[in-house]
Amino acid sequence: QVQLVESGGGLVQAGGSLRLSCAASGRTFSNGVMGWFRQAPEKEREFVAGVAGVTASGGSIKYADSVKGRFTISRDNAKNTVYLQMNSLKPEDTAVYYCAASSGWSVVPIMRPSYDYWGQGTQVTVSS
Repeated sequence: QVQLVESGGGLVQAGGSLRLSCAASGRTFSNGVMGWFRQAPEKEREFVAGVAGVTASGGSIKYADSVKGRFTISRDNAKNTVYLQMNSLKPEDTAVYYCAASSGWSVVPIMRPSYDYWGQGTQVTVSS
């Protein structure tokens, strides 16, 4: 059984930082994609960032325009874990953040149906 478990969410003031982690078990995604989506109240779940392939040899990383330059995604294949470092947080970053993963991708898809596995989500709240 595949499980994705997120951690690291919380409450932070605008301009602050948080680091999210997502540990996968039951399946390895070293040759697939792991990524982050978020969903704010009354809004659609949207792509945030993703990493695919083997980054040491030039894999693929993609960010939503809204987080470029502020968020950094990374992965540790040995731990089957993906991280999202979030800096310069803004109130509009407030959302539930979901980890997602799928095997067999060498580039990062941004559409939700491309991801087979999802975590339960972790709340990130940025106060102004």
